[in-house]
Amino acid sequence: MAFCSKMALANMGKDAIKIEDDRNLKNSYGDDGLISPDKEDISRILTVPFSGRIRGGMRPGKKIIVMGIINPEPDSFDIILTCDHKEEKDDEELIDVALKLSVRFAERQYLRSARVSGKWSEEEAVISYFPFIPDQPFRIEIHCEHQRFRIFVDGHQLFDFYHKVKSLLAINMIRIVGSLQITKLG
Repeated sequence: MAFCSKMALANMGKDAIKIEDDRNLKNSYGDDGLISPDKEDISRILTVPFSGRIRGGMRPGKKIIVMGIINPEPDSFDIILTCDHKEEKDDEELIDVALKLSVRFAERQYLRSARVSGKWSEEEAVISYFPFIPDQPFRIEIHCEHQRFRIFVDGHQLFDFYHKVKSLLAINMIRIVGSLQITKLG
């Protein structure tokens, strides 16, 4: 799967996520923040699979918010934060994955893993409950802290994932694939 080649900055200040579009987008209040395009733009801008650049990389205090709707008959979806993607690299196996969140509906699992220097970490699977419902909206927040990512779903902290990639600023790409529609991203 190729990363997007033409990208423009979603107008969210220095912490923006770049998306495939030529316009600056603001939230419904006209403030910098979550990307909230007009309805006719959603299918074109926030289509799945989605790929975008995290401007300035990650750092403690920064968060990524993904809002969307689960498909009516979902299989799975992934949210992947990667490092230093260069479009000329042909082998995606060389790209470090700081965090891969994998939602599996048949097994009712929310898996976490990372890949550093081509080697995947052990998958973490323990969760207190499975928060996703087919054909329903959701909000995932990925909070970056000094030692870990803290993951919230619909306002409830679900789990922590300790950093495997130590250079947080190098975490500068997000990919979203699978059985969902993205409605807002910031």
